[in-house]
Amino acid sequence: MSLDNVKNQQVIETSRFVLRPLRESDSGLIALYMGDERVARMTPSIPHPMPPGAVEAYVSRASSGTREEDIWAIDGTPDGGAELKGIISLKQMDRDQSEVSFWIAPLFWNTGLASEALETLVKANPLGSVAMFASVFQDNPASARVLIHCGFDYLGDAENFSVSRNANVPTWTYSRKL
Repeated sequence: MSLDNVKNQQVIETSRFVLRPLRESDSGLIALYMGDERVARMTPSIPHPMPPGAVEAYVSRASSGTREEDIWAIDGTPDGGAELKGIISLKQMDRDQSEVSFWIAPLFWNTGLASEALETLVKANPLGSVAMFASVFQDNPASARVLIHCGFDYLGDAENFSVSRNANVPTWTYSRKL
């Protein structure tokens, strides 16, 4: 990934939402949603309860010119919706591959938002990847359905550490060639 891509994260627009870089004003909603145990339990890296300063540090890292992943707010204001409905991110891997992850605020579950955000990111392919990978905890079949709906193929089972659970959790791993 070139240095220009690291500094200038792409804004991706749809009629329903905009995928845009995080900003400091997102911190309150990010804290609210990431502080929800239902969200934290389905991600490997969100602690529960959320320690003081963690959200501010997360937003700061996401805005850094030396960040290791691009993190987008799923901003619903284009259709009159909430300014932050969830987060979707891409982390550059070797051999022009990337790893995608996402979470949606519980208020917007079962609305098709996760599928639409993932399809939008795959189509835009902002890192120029030849393949994207994703993994979900096996007790999160809704996210697995999102991946399958968006053309990701099942690769196999693994484990990933969950900070909120303080345990290794079985996962399903998926990939999609681009």
